[in-house]
Amino acid sequence: MSTRIAFLKGHGTENDFVIVPDPDNAIELPPAAVAALCDRRAGIGGDGLLHVVRSAAHPEAAHMAAEAEWFMDYRNGDGSIAEMCGNGVRVFARYLQRAGHAGEGDLAVATRGGVKTVHIAKPAPGGGSADGDITVGMGRARLPEGDVTVSVGERSWPARNVNMGNPHAVAFVSDLGHAGDLYSPPPVGPASAFPDGVNVEFVVDRGPRHVALRVHERGSGETRSCGTGACAVAVAAARRDGADPAVTGAPATYTVDVLGGTLVITERPDGEIEMTGPAVIVAEGEIDAAWLDHAAR
Repeated sequence: MSTRIAFLKGHGTENDFVIVPDPDNAIELPPAAVAALCDRRAGIGGDGLLHVVRSAAHPEAAHMAAEAEWFMDYRNGDGSIAEMCGNGVRVFARYLQRAGHAGEGDLAVATRGGVKTVHIAKPAPGGGSADGDITVGMGRARLPEGDVTVSVGERSWPARNVNMGNPHAVAFVSDLGHAGDLYSPPPVGPASAFPDGVNVEFVVDRGPRHVALRVHERGSGETRSCGTGACAVAVAAARRDGADPAVTGAPATYTVDVLGGTLVITERPDGEIEMTGPAVIVAEGEIDAAWLDHAAR
């Protein structure tokens, strides 16, 4: 392992990530090392880690190298591997832009959930920000059949099972406080619906096509934002509201408030979903390689 390991820190609507550039896939990042880096007291701190690797250099992404040069090897804050992270893709794209690997316009990013299309917008005139919003093509949602229930204490709610490349259980509630502290995963049943765990969203209405959520992310606890979760919520809300684009023939756009800001989600009649929001790089530095090596043991 190199004695000098570069890192950056970024966030998308306050869903924050440690970014480790590693084009040649030369840095070992076992779960213990990732968890140590994401520790908010003893490490750098983050909801997850973005391992930036050229697709051709990673065995899980080599088959996507012809479509996307870069692979987002995403890890949850506990070190576990995740299929996809919507906010993470935006921050990943912002890093590529900052590093000179991408510019304003269209970009393809390989993920375990497939190749995602990304558009980096120009800064809005007079918008007060040095960077434009980033739109990510999130693919299509799958809606597995079967009843799902989410519980907190003595309360329980029916939930919608939505898969955005990773699993979500979306429950509409009357008060976000009903979600409880979200320190531990809310019970979701039946267990057979989500054998590998699930992200759980609690949702309230704020107005027409405008909702707000709190989320417990699998492997990370409550986070300030969840991009795939916001998409899952918009899909579930459209079905609830009779606005399924495949039925109406018109796109359905929802404003989704998360604790860390706002995302805009559009589902098109062909089922493709787009998510638009900010992405910010806030710091960069070097990791003590000896410390990381010790943490990985």
